[in-house]
Amino acid sequence: MSRIGKKPISIPDGVSVKKEANRVIVNGPKGELDWELHPVVDIDITEGIIIVRPVAKSKKTPAIWGTTRARIQNMVDGVTRGFEKKLEIEGIGYRALLDGQNLQLSIGFSHPVKVPVPPGIKLSVEKNVITVSGIDKDLVGETAARIRSMKKPEPYKGKGIRYQGEVVQRKQGKRAITTAGA
Repeated sequence: MSRIGKKPISIPDGVSVKKEANRVIVNGPKGELDWELHPVVDIDITEGIIIVRPVAKSKKTPAIWGTTRARIQNMVDGVTRGFEKKLEIEGIGYRALLDGQNLQLSIGFSHPVKVPVPPGIKLSVEKNVITVSGIDKDLVGETAARIRSMKKPEPYKGKGIRYQGEVVQRKQGKRAITTAGA
């Protein structure tokens, strides 16, 4: 039994959920998302509530059941409120610019790094903060992780791109050893 999978999902006003063949389609004020259901689970949509239930029994059924419920909940949240991640750029001379459909990063390399922005994602840049927003939670997280991977924060000076609020463990550098009386 999956504790998460058993919980019903409430459908807020202005959101419609349909099941066509083996796909779930969620429409809302911010857009439309669809996802293919695993053959082990099925959904029932009644009176503003979605219930995910297992169809077949296998060793992986509880995990797939809970994951499916969480994905559908994220789809409903995405089309109503949306998701966003904020990234901070730290380092002297490090900056980001929006160049059409690309994000241009100056992060200490000999050339600017261009990161393509996938459709469905909105980027905004204010000083040293990059905001990644969209309705698909997976795509927002993946895009933010791809931007962060261009220059991960290094442990000695803390320079690089990090999530807002992320704590970077700092290391102590090498010390010069002085010899007394030589």
